[in-house]
Amino acid sequence: MSESHVQRLSTILLDAITDKDPLVQEQVCGALCALGESRPEEVLLACAEHLRQHEKLAHPYRTMILRAVETVVSSRIGELDKDVARTIILLASGEMTRAKELVCDWQQAASNVLVALGKRFVGKVMEEMLSKFQPGLLPHYFVVQTLANLSVSNVFGTVPFLTSILSTMLPMLSLAKHDSMRVVFCFALQRFSESTLEYLANLDQAPDPTVRKDAFATDTLSAYDILFHQWLQSREAKLRLAVVEALGPMSHLLPSEKLEEQLPKLLPGVLALYKKHAETVHTSKSLAQILEAAVSVGSRTLEVQLDSVLAALHAQVCVPVESSSPLVMSNQKEVLRCFTVLACCSPDRLLAFLLPKLDSSSERTRVGTLQVLRHLINAAAAQMEVKKPFILSSMKLPLLDTNSKVKRAVVQVISAMAHHGYLEQPGGEAMMEYVVQQCALPPESEPQKPCADSENLPADGVRAISISTLYLVSTTVDRMSDVLWPYLLEFLVPVRFTRALTPLCRSLVHLAQKRQEQDAGAFLIQYNGNVTLPSPYAITTRLLVVSSKPYLGDGRGAASLRLLSVLHRNIHPELGQRWATTIPLLLEHLDEYTEETLPQKEWEEKLLMFLRDTLAAVADNTWICQLSLEMCRQLPNYNETPQEKNFLYKCIGTTLGAASHKEVVRKHLQELLETARYQEETEREGLACCFGICAISHLDDTLAQLEDFVKSDVFRKSTGIFNIFKDRSENEADKVRSALVLCYGHVAARAPRELVQPRVESDIFRNMSQCFSTKDPTLRLSLVRSVCMASQAICGSAQGSAFHFSRKAELVVQMTEFIKAEPPDSLRTPIRKKAMLACTYLASLEPALEEQVQAELVHSCLHSVLAVLPEPTVEDGRQESLYLDTMQALKDLLTSLLQRDMTSQGLQRMVEHLSPWIKSPRGHERVRALGLSACLLQYFLEHLHVSAVVPFHNLGLLIGLFSPRCADLWPATRQEAVSCVYCLLYLQLGYEGFSRDYRDDVAEQLLALKDGLVHPDPAALFHSCHSIAQVIAKRLPPDQLISLLLTLFEGLGDPDKDCSRAATVMINCLLKERGHLLLEKVPELVSVLRAKLQETREEHVLQAAQHSVYLLASQHHAAVVSSLLGSPLPFDSHTGTLWRALAVEPGLTAQVLGLLLEKLSRDVPFKEGRAFLLSTTPDRVATLLPLAATCALYEVTSVPASGPAVLELYPQLFAALLLRVSCTVGVQLPRNLQAKERRSSGSSLGFRSLEPCSSAVDALQAVLLRGGNEDVVQRMELEGGWELLRTSAGHEEGVARLASAMAKFAGPRLPLVTKALFSTQSSVYDIQRVTSTAFLAELLSSNVVRDLMLLESLLDNLAARQKDSCASVRRLVLRGLANVATGSPDKVRAHGPQLLTAMIGGLDDGDAAHSLVALEAMVGLARLLDLVEAWDLRSVLLHVAIRIRPFFDSEKMEFRAASIRLFGHLNKACRGDCEDVFLEQVVGGLAPLLLHLRDPQAPVTAACRFALRMCGPNLECEELAAVFQKHLQEGRSLHFGEFLNTTCKHLMHHFPDLLGRLVSTSLFYFKSSWEDVRAAAPMLTGFLVLHVEAEHRPQVDLEQLLAALQLLLKDPAPAVRAKAAETLGRLVKFA
Repeated sequence: MSESHVQRLSTILLDAITDKDPLVQEQVCGALCALGESRPEEVLLACAEHLRQHEKLAHPYRTMILRAVETVVSSRIGELDKDVARTIILLASGEMTRAKELVCDWQQAASNVLVALGKRFVGKVMEEMLSKFQPGLLPHYFVVQTLANLSVSNVFGTVPFLTSILSTMLPMLSLAKHDSMRVVFCFALQRFSESTLEYLANLDQAPDPTVRKDAFATDTLSAYDILFHQWLQSREAKLRLAVVEALGPMSHLLPSEKLEEQLPKLLPGVLALYKKHAETVHTSKSLAQILEAAVSVGSRTLEVQLDSVLAALHAQVCVPVESSSPLVMSNQKEVLRCFTVLACCSPDRLLAFLLPKLDSSSERTRVGTLQVLRHLINAAAAQMEVKKPFILSSMKLPLLDTNSKVKRAVVQVISAMAHHGYLEQPGGEAMMEYVVQQCALPPESEPQKPCADSENLPADGVRAISISTLYLVSTTVDRMSDVLWPYLLEFLVPVRFTRALTPLCRSLVHLAQKRQEQDAGAFLIQYNGNVTLPSPYAITTRLLVVSSKPYLGDGRGAASLRLLSVLHRNIHPELGQRWATTIPLLLEHLDEYTEETLPQKEWEEKLLMFLRDTLAAVADNTWICQLSLEMCRQLPNYNETPQEKNFLYKCIGTTLGAASHKEVVRKHLQELLETARYQEETEREGLACCFGICAISHLDDTLAQLEDFVKSDVFRKSTGIFNIFKDRSENEADKVRSALVLCYGHVAARAPRELVQPRVESDIFRNMSQCFSTKDPTLRLSLVRSVCMASQAICGSAQGSAFHFSRKAELVVQMTEFIKAEPPDSLRTPIRKKAMLACTYLASLEPALEEQVQAELVHSCLHSVLAVLPEPTVEDGRQESLYLDTMQALKDLLTSLLQRDMTSQGLQRMVEHLSPWIKSPRGHERVRALGLSACLLQYFLEHLHVSAVVPFHNLGLLIGLFSPRCADLWPATRQEAVSCVYCLLYLQLGYEGFSRDYRDDVAEQLLALKDGLVHPDPAALFHSCHSIAQVIAKRLPPDQLISLLLTLFEGLGDPDKDCSRAATVMINCLLKERGHLLLEKVPELVSVLRAKLQETREEHVLQAAQHSVYLLASQHHAAVVSSLLGSPLPFDSHTGTLWRALAVEPGLTAQVLGLLLEKLSRDVPFKEGRAFLLSTTPDRVATLLPLAATCALYEVTSVPASGPAVLELYPQLFAALLLRVSCTVGVQLPRNLQAKERRSSGSSLGFRSLEPCSSAVDALQAVLLRGGNEDVVQRMELEGGWELLRTSAGHEEGVARLASAMAKFAGPRLPLVTKALFSTQSSVYDIQRVTSTAFLAELLSSNVVRDLMLLESLLDNLAARQKDSCASVRRLVLRGLANVATGSPDKVRAHGPQLLTAMIGGLDDGDAAHSLVALEAMVGLARLLDLVEAWDLRSVLLHVAIRIRPFFDSEKMEFRAASIRLFGHLNKACRGDCEDVFLEQVVGGLAPLLLHLRDPQAPVTAACRFALRMCGPNLECEELAAVFQKHLQEGRSLHFGEFLNTTCKHLMHHFPDLLGRLVSTSLFYFKSSWEDVRAAAPMLTGFLVLHVEAEHRPQVDLEQLLAALQLLLKDPAPAVRAKAAETLGRLVKFA
């Protein structure tokens, strides 16, 4: 490219800079910069020339050009010669100063160009700037700013000029009247001062090391006078800020004496700005610099100003900090920097000012002061070292503050103190106690983010930082070890520190382990008279109790156990080895659970086992007694945590059980009885557990102490053991009685069985019985629980079976009374559950209960449990659990009573008790009664012992009671009824002498039927009842039949209609051999049957009618079918019922189906007519007889029993119904039926839809189901095939999916089905030919065709249809022929010429540009090419490639995708060995394929990916083929620009001669109708040009290309314009 071409290219881009789209503008600038990278000088000159020639160009566009110039200059400054630099300097200077008013973006861009040039040409830039910086004249705003920025960007080049610049600038300061000029002068002085200070700090690298600070003092002082004394007083806030920013660095350049002189004025002046400006960071930064300058010269004046400075700084630090505000945060840092500076020069004055502020009542004052104090402790450690006691003593009042923000700040100060040795001083322990107190704060359940103006942070924030501080101080600050150990132990036991236990334990564990590492043999805790440390017993008790709730407080259980493990030698010397084994197991158990999943009882038992193991290991009675004493002392500590107190009671019982001093044991038990808080339920329970555990080792002492408690002096006037509380309120007395009764119960339950049994009646039940008259529910519950525990203890003893319990009947009666007293309709307490459990245990003891007592017990229990109303669902499930437990207790009781009388009479009596509940009108009572019955029968069966064959007299009565319940409204009742019948049949077998493990095949059928009764439809339900009746009939003894029938007849009057109908079903089944129906007049009888069904809905009438019509049809099938077909359409539910009755017997069903098929084909499927005279297309109206026959076919085949008959006529049914579906698509009902259809759809009667196509589809589905092809129906349902069949648009696809499903799931049926469909080739209806062709075509895609040897016949049949007059048939023929590639790929070679000929013929089918036949031919060819013989293919390869090429750019997506994919298959078929003529086609298609990768349609882009991958090998370029394979894999995202760049690189490297052809092809796509393709075309051109070698560039007509790109720059799509601009940037390669 010549120089004129570079100029033209730049001009085109510069003209395009005025594009309105920001993205295009950005791309144009990028292109300019790209040109500048290659030819910086030419582009820079072109930009300069453009700006000169376009004086009126708007400043936003001038700004963009100047920014591009800056970019080029910055990247290529080393390549610019002085003349070009001079030109650009003059250009930028002129642009910057052209407008006198400020136009910031434009002038800033020009200024940036000058600053960029100044990095190398600082002299020339200075020369130009100084020419516009003349003495006595006020310079342009941006001239001053440019000088300022230049001084920072090139310090060493600019500082030598500063003295002359300052001397010129100082007189100008007085000329500046406008605030904007004054601001920029201040900015310049700030930058000059900063660059001077940097220069002086790096003199060793400076070009002139002789420069001294003094050289700038005079000028700086002069400027200072104006800025401080005049400008700082301005009302303009921006100016004041600019002044104060400049004064900071300037203060370092002032002479020291002048600085000392000015400080009394300077500091107040700067401090005054705090009150004038909201954003104070600049003031604080400047103040810090001034203070540093004053301290560096040893200013004495600063001492005088110190108080005012401190007051102002303190006010700033007390401003609340918002973390979201960077300016406020920065200000805080600068203020703290000021405090650091002052701490270095005046620490005493600073602390004297700060520490009294801690006594302030203001939250902000305290928080701010504490922040400063923390900063000073960290940043000025050396100055604060001697002030430690003073600082510590000043913290007393902050420690008492309750404000969360103050607390947080105090903890942060304490953390800093810990790191710097403060806490080792006297008073340090108080600081640590404060941190522990904050760790014990209650955590917030939902911590909320505090607002900026909130007075308090969440307590959890204070707690979290305190926990973190405690742990960090303990683990990372070595010097704190002696301070914290063993001091932190003092916080373990006090209750107020409970929430801090977890962090305390973790810190203590770390400290203890550290001390052990230092001296493994030394005891960790040295008491040495330190009475504040907790004893080993106190530590053990505390840590063990809090471990009972292990997940509270962030996992205090694990932390406590780890601390116990570490302290084992201090607890007792013998525990080390034992705890080393047991504690890790406990910790491992905790790791396996969470707070929600941990089984609490199991965990507490593990802890108690750990305690027992510990006591056994110690084996020191004195130590054990001390431990029990400490446990009793700590009991009051847990009054607010009842669960933990309950556990402590258990620990006390365990410890007392291990003690050998009986006096100690009794003393402690007495204290527990006297001090217990009996009003608390958990405490009563805990006390009872304690006594029970203690009784394991001290039964006599425990019972004696319980006696002594009420015989003491306090109660000596009492006449009975439980009459001692007359002086107390009755309620309180009942609570004490309740606790004592529980104590007796737990003692009986836990003490050794052989010791308890002699004491039960004499001591335990004697005392309990005096409380039975109570009405207090708590005492009642305690009584039944204790009776239950004591009874269980008796039964569990070795002598339990022989024990004669004289109080048995009395206790049973009392338990019965308690059960009766419970509300019958609700379940709120476990009293009845516990009472029934007690009775269960009592029932097994001698003597036996009287019959009346037992009957009353059973009646009361059943009424108390079965009548309970079902509870609504509760979230915690506790109510449901209580009910289930109560029901289980009832089952156990009834089973226990039945066990006492294991005879059929005993069973009958139990069932008689349950009989009223079995027949109850309330469902929940029936299901419960049936469940109990099943349980009793199962128990009776399992424990049946028959020594001789005897009759089971009650069998018929019992089966008659249970069997109708198989149809109960409640599913659970139905299942339980079957279970009862099942057990009764096996009981009969047992009475007949069969062994218990014998399994009867007939009876076992009931189990399968039982599972089907959960959610059955009505038909299946009564079918199951019939099956159950069949089973009963086979196994029922003849002598029991009459009693069974009588009972069932009674069941017909059951209020539950389902049960009544079940009785009818069972009666019919049992009477089947005795009953018959003979009917003669078929039409009349059919009519009567239909009328009868319309009159009543009784099930037995329905069954009779069905049976009747079956008998009629078995003798007169033709007459019945004709009569039923004459029923009005649509068929109502009663007519459908009669049709379905004809499907019972296969022979009859086959005859009926044959007649219906004949009726289906007797008349035409529809008649054509015009609904309106002006209608252009005729309406199709269905004929009645085929429609009625179709509906009848559905009704008959919908019955499962019709299966064998359907199989016999399967091919005829399938073909007839498929064609019926095809010819009813879009067909309407006659007008009279349309009205009836609308009425029936709105009624509640069971009419089926009469729509012709839908009824045909339904019938076809039914045939498939009955033919055993459920998989076909399900597959079609999943794929939406049935819906497609019903619509004109989707019918073909629906047929294809049906054929596919048939091939997959019904292969063996296809030979006969295809034979039936072959005959439809001559059908007069096009749609029938289309349907049959679509079905046959789809079959060819399955290999089942080959396996069934149908391939040849199918191919011949389809070939015969190639010339069909219907285009859809011809298209489907091609699809079928192509499907051979899928179904029988190995047969393609044999039929290759025939298949290729058909496909090529399809390409030329019709003259339409978008022939669907041609589209099908392309798709088919793509499938076949890989499989045909290479020789067969070579003869047609070129013809096909030429024929499909016009479709590449078709407006229709399907044609583009199919043709491009076929092109890929053509390339694939060549396998890298193509002839030159075809290679020419490959090369010609390369550019379109690359560009269509940006096609808006995804199928087209996917086809392009495939085609390009296939083209790769034929191009004989491994690199290019590798690129295609790597980037164009299916499913991989494509970065088009990267891919196109790489592709063009390889193309131009290996095929440079193609440049002209590829560029001309891409020029064609500059006019594409698709925006993305239009944008991709210049991209292709640009990358080709980018990578081609210079000698091949003449192939490109540059003028044509530039003209085309220039046109694209005017394209309406911004993306296209952007890509055109990008390509123009790449044309620099032509330079």
